[in-house]
Amino acid sequence: MTPRKVIITCAVTGSIHTPSMSPYLPVTAEEIADAAVGAAEAGAAIVHLHARNPEDGRPDQTPEAFEPFLRSIRQRSDVVCNLTTGGAPFMGVEERVRPAAVWKPEVASLNMGSMNFALFPMLKRFTEFKHDWEPAMLAGTDDLVFRNTFRDIRYALETLNETGARYEFECYDTSHLHNLNHFFQEELVKPPLFIQTVFGLLGGIGTHPDEVMHMKRTADRLFGDQYRWSVLGAGRAQMPIAAMAAAMGGNVRVGLEDSPWLGAGRLAETNAAQVTQVRKIIEGLGLEVASPEDARRILELKGSDRVAF
Repeated sequence: MTPRKVIITCAVTGSIHTPSMSPYLPVTAEEIADAAVGAAEAGAAIVHLHARNPEDGRPDQTPEAFEPFLRSIRQRSDVVCNLTTGGAPFMGVEERVRPAAVWKPEVASLNMGSMNFALFPMLKRFTEFKHDWEPAMLAGTDDLVFRNTFRDIRYALETLNETGARYEFECYDTSHLHNLNHFFQEELVKPPLFIQTVFGLLGGIGTHPDEVMHMKRTADRLFGDQYRWSVLGAGRAQMPIAAMAAAMGGNVRVGLEDSPWLGAGRLAETNAAQVTQVRKIIEGLGLEVASPEDARRILELKGSDRVAF
């Protein structure tokens, strides 16, 4: 028997952590491209991509902000590019979907339900900020609902299905799996479904092993062999949950979007360092790390020759 291949996704910057939280957070297009290529060289088959304003690090969901790093990554690597449609929780769905609609990636993320999206506890850990928008954004999340209604999700699917993109279905709670099943039954999404179960964000499901098992059992019951499972754990839960999932037959996501840390009190200096760390876990379990071409085969992607960048 050949070892099972595990897909590593690396989310290199995101919109949750702010520049003051880590000097290593990629902000400029050049930094984002370098982080993505470095993660791919370390073993990531997929890079999950957000854009930021290069001056202050604020999330930027204009297609123009994505263009320079998408073209750079495409020239330098065969890694699969996954564009966010989550953007930032305070953005509307039309704004969030626009980059993927323009650039037609192989994969786009898609949040599968509305939820409280609470980042304000970070204000207890981080107290000094370079930019005024950072603490204001974090504080405001005590009254924030990240809107992803059935109408919003349908809009994203109907817009992006025409591009041939597959999806990283981000499920922060059990209800999100049932929401996905609704669209599966409506045949707006097709197998194999790439389901990313998310643990540890306040407002979503927690990080206890029982909760990981609960999400896996629910997905198994709803989708059987029609899906491919992946996990991400926020903050300190990143590596323990990745290890659980890899041992249970799943795939993993790491990156500075999900945690700025490499260990207790130790910031990750690169996204590649997190990829290297989770790769050691995977290979220590006797498994192999999937290449980008392996990921394209496992997820039945359209191929990099059909993107618009």
